[in-house]
Amino acid sequence: MTNPPPSLAGVVHADLKLFLETNLPLSGKKKAVLGVSDAKIGAALQEEFSISIQTGGVVAEIARGVRLHFHSLVKGLTALAASKAQLGLGHSYSRAKVKFNVNRVDNMIIQSIALLDQLDKDINTFSMRVREWYGYHFPELIKIVPDNSTYCRMAQLIGNRKELSEESLESLEEVVMDAAKAQAILDASRSSMGMDISPIDLINIERFSNRVVSLAAYRLELQEYLRSKMSQVAPNLAALIGEVVGARLISHAGSLTNLAKYPASTVQILGAEKALFRALKTRGNTPKYGLIFHSTFIGRAAAKNKGRISRYLANKCTIASRIDCFSEVPTSVYGDKLRGQVEERLSFYETGDVPRKNVDVMKEAVKEATDVATEIKRKLEKKEKKRRKREKKLQEETGETNGEVEAENEVKKKKKQAAEVIEVAAESPAAENGAEDSSAKKKKKRKAEVEIQAEEAAATDNGAEETDTPAKKKKKRKTETKDAEPAEETPETPVSEKKKKKKKKET
Repeated sequence: MTNPPPSLAGVVHADLKLFLETNLPLSGKKKAVLGVSDAKIGAALQEEFSISIQTGGVVAEIARGVRLHFHSLVKGLTALAASKAQLGLGHSYSRAKVKFNVNRVDNMIIQSIALLDQLDKDINTFSMRVREWYGYHFPELIKIVPDNSTYCRMAQLIGNRKELSEESLESLEEVVMDAAKAQAILDASRSSMGMDISPIDLINIERFSNRVVSLAAYRLELQEYLRSKMSQVAPNLAALIGEVVGARLISHAGSLTNLAKYPASTVQILGAEKALFRALKTRGNTPKYGLIFHSTFIGRAAAKNKGRISRYLANKCTIASRIDCFSEVPTSVYGDKLRGQVEERLSFYETGDVPRKNVDVMKEAVKEATDVATEIKRKLEKKEKKRRKREKKLQEETGETNGEVEAENEVKKKKKQAAEVIEVAAESPAAENGAEDSSAKKKKKRKAEVEIQAEEAAATDNGAEETDTPAKKKKKRKTETKDAEPAEETPETPVSEKKKKKKKKET
């Protein structure tokens, strides 16, 4: 009984084939029946082997029982180990299915567009609250400054209207970006019908206005972030229909992969499901467009051409989403070409100019896209080489430092060993040649010491030899001859050794 993974559905793997050949009785009087839980793999096995294949029915129950009691059927396998193996298999399958790539995650786009919509609603609500609250004190400002965010900044700047003067005209002009409006605000503040306000109320209004202004600034930052993410994940869709509308399509579909699977007819009415089912129920006219209505193309088209251009735009959106989903190197070349096609079709509906053929446009797009992709790959390879070179250099530097430390340790170890050898040699001299060799070594050592002392004396006292008396010179010659004699003589008897010792004592 076999249950292949979904990735290999309908394909007989070499391992599975070998397993069945070794374990199934393919030849004999009794014909074996093989139960397969998957119908596609069963058909493939039927072609490979001349045995009867059974799928469905009792096979599913037997497979479930085998999976449940698998640990008791296999020797040495415990229930805990089997559950861990099943969990690991599930995790590995999920990871392989997801194809996780940090730079191409559409979940961030879905969350960003949802937060952007929520911020729009909240900023609108809070701005209306500021208008109503500050309108008690300065009601004329609402007509002069209609924009919500600008109104909040003005309420934050003005504060008490009675404190406005000619000096604050420049700061007002910086906010409203219009000298006439700034002068109108100043004139209205002098003749306003609003009531007076206490300082504590004014502080609360200013604090709330500050919050609304900061929310509006964060909304602009979030929109920039969404634009950058769309250029990474779906550059062609963003180039064709815009970042916000493309993000809404991805969010409504659930993911870029789901959007790529949709046909053009579904993308056309995506977001207008309620109107579609209502039209089907009442047998009325179905909607011509959904979320793609917010693109600029449909707004620019004439009323009679809105349905046609929406259908054409949905077709191009489907192509762009599929290219973005399955391309290895993301580029916006195809999106720009598709946008040009929609522009040409729009001008064709208005003026009658015949647009270019799709084949010609796609040939140009493929050529440009390959050039751009090779350039991007070359840059990535160059960056990767630089990174590897940097890592190699770092490893070499660390290796050199380690080698220097090791060399120093080796030198120290050798010095220590040499010192130990010298100590051992000094404590226990070699006695292989007897007393004669030891006495000869001692004599040589003493002679070397005398020579060193003589050299030091000559260095410290340069003219000492010239001023010495002849008696001293004779003594020196005697000492030199006495030192030279024992080196020349060979120790033949123990008596000569005693004489040498006495002479050395005398010297």
